[in-house]
Amino acid sequence: MDKYKPGKGQESFDKQYVRDYLDSVSFNRKPPPPRLPEDVIFKTSALYLEALKRLSGKTLV
Repeated sequence: MDKYKPGKGQESFDKQYVRDYLDSVSFNRKPPPPRLPEDVIFKTSALYLEALKRLSGKTLV
């Protein structure tokens, strides 16, 4: 299924999801970073697993 839409934010499979979360909590980008909530960790993991599947056809689970 093609989700591309011109002029809109596109689906991302990098750490942008974590960056967006850190921006939402006004992280000043100086150490130490805030602790990530479990839902952000799980969503980020799911994005990387989906990228693996799309690129290689393989799954880890």
